[in-house]
Amino acid sequence: MTPLLTVAGLHVNAGPRTLVRDVGFTLGPGQTLGIVGESGSGKTMTARAVLAALPPGVTASGEITFGGIPLIGRRERELRPLRGTRMSMVMQDPFTALNPLQTITEHLRESLPRPVRRDRAEIARRLAEVGLDAGEVAGKYPFQLSGGMRQRVAIAAALAADPDLLVADEPTTALDATTQADVLRLLQKLQHDRGMALVLITHDLRVAFSVCDRVLVMYAGSVLEDAPAHALMDRPEHPYSLGLLLAEPPVTHVVETLTAIPGSVPRADDVAGQCAFAARCDWHAPECVSARPPLAPAGQDRASACVRRTEIRADLLLRKEQAAAPATEPPPVNGAPILTVSGLSMTYRTTSMIARAKQKQAVRNVSFAISEGEALGLVGETGSGKTTIARCILGLATPTGGTIRLGDLDVSDHRRLSAKQRRQAARLVQVVFQDPYASLNPMITIGAALEEAVTAGGHHQNAAELLEQVGLPTSYARRRPSALSGGERQRVAITRAIAVRPKLLICDEPVAALDVSVQAQILELLREVRRAHGTSMLFITHDLSVVRQMTDRAIVLRHGEVAEGGPTATILDSPQHPYTRSLIEAVPGHR
Repeated sequence: MTPLLTVAGLHVNAGPRTLVRDVGFTLGPGQTLGIVGESGSGKTMTARAVLAALPPGVTASGEITFGGIPLIGRRERELRPLRGTRMSMVMQDPFTALNPLQTITEHLRESLPRPVRRDRAEIARRLAEVGLDAGEVAGKYPFQLSGGMRQRVAIAAALAADPDLLVADEPTTALDATTQADVLRLLQKLQHDRGMALVLITHDLRVAFSVCDRVLVMYAGSVLEDAPAHALMDRPEHPYSLGLLLAEPPVTHVVETLTAIPGSVPRADDVAGQCAFAARCDWHAPECVSARPPLAPAGQDRASACVRRTEIRADLLLRKEQAAAPATEPPPVNGAPILTVSGLSMTYRTTSMIARAKQKQAVRNVSFAISEGEALGLVGETGSGKTTIARCILGLATPTGGTIRLGDLDVSDHRRLSAKQRRQAARLVQVVFQDPYASLNPMITIGAALEEAVTAGGHHQNAAELLEQVGLPTSYARRRPSALSGGERQRVAITRAIAVRPKLLICDEPVAALDVSVQAQILELLREVRRAHGTSMLFITHDLSVVRQMTDRAIVLRHGEVAEGGPTATILDSPQHPYTRSLIEAVPGHR
């Protein structure tokens, strides 16, 4: 097959700084290439270089040939007829990719070829192709659509000019599991129907394995492994590829330890003359840092940049098998209830400039209890009522019906609590939010934030001791949140929450915004918190893998009501409700 896209010796630089070094691959019509790796690995910059859409001040060198046309070195006016027509892109966040002041029809008209821009039937056909009814969405604005519908509109706009190549940059990261599965199936169908090439950028290996023909594993700007997806899944030939695989929590069983890759991705220039992964690798040797390993053949139709691959191949496979071994099931927790929710209901009154006020019931007659030392999962898609329940427990919203008790304290309505009772409730329950940056005050140091929590809890630990508990250097006490990585900020958020020594910790999607390796670190840290302090936990998530690893029991919410509840293993292994089965079937790679 004649390649549609050929990339060879690609370098991307921001002034003197190297972002991508010596990347190469080919892609034929109808093929799908996955590019995976942690944040900072160079995935997005590689894709932007292919599209000749690098930010100002960033340049590319090497060779990129698309449809027989060399792209590097061409003027903008020569590239414009290709970009958006023969080559197109779908971004991670559809809301920022769409103009909030334009209707869906206007978005498609901008992207369609001139002869059919005013053809309503063509716009309806394009929307129907991505599973949307023109009568329902054509006249609406992006904010009036759900996240999944917005992503479908973004895909329709990207495909309006019938491109030969589509680059999808984390197109499902911000979506629920079932919506993610729908969008991935849609991309595969459209690709098959059109014979279109697809480059999928993702940090989720399960997504890459379920969609892609080949996978490039990138790290610190370089390709460390290039292999067919099925071969990489079964037998990784580089320690970093194995590390990414093991960091993915399985949905099928509980593992004894969630394996994380220690450390973080270095800058490309800092590891230019050696194996970029050496500092984080369990198999590193002197030859790994004496020179930069080339990407060399490592079996049929694959390559690896590990100089010790033949020596450690058996070790990699053994580590993979050992990490997948199921853990011993823990005994059931039978302590006294720390949280009791009975008949909880919540109705919101919604208003808008273009419609009459309406009432929306977000939660309807939900009941559950959490015992001391127990972890309960609240599972469901966006809009299922998970976060509303958490807000009611925390006193951030007042339910319209039902009762909430923390131990012997009735916290159904925080407005009726005395100041003393509010302080008691705050010591009983704390929360870890999805976005750690938004939950930390950017104006005060980490040490000051932790000292506040310690004072509120009436304990005597200092900031340095708390940081050591979560594996952070004591020097971080002098830093502000902006000086930390996302994973480090989440560790600080957890530290601040447990400094109060709460009986119950609410974790609202605490790892949804993190790389897979950092996710494993945070989940293992929360496991350790629970073991060390006997802390009860309420896990709010749409990720069934997290539910499997972190909870004893689970409740599945649908449209604000309990669809199913019981022991986590029973819910995931023998689901009784059709909605629960649909959530499980939506997990990438589910069989």
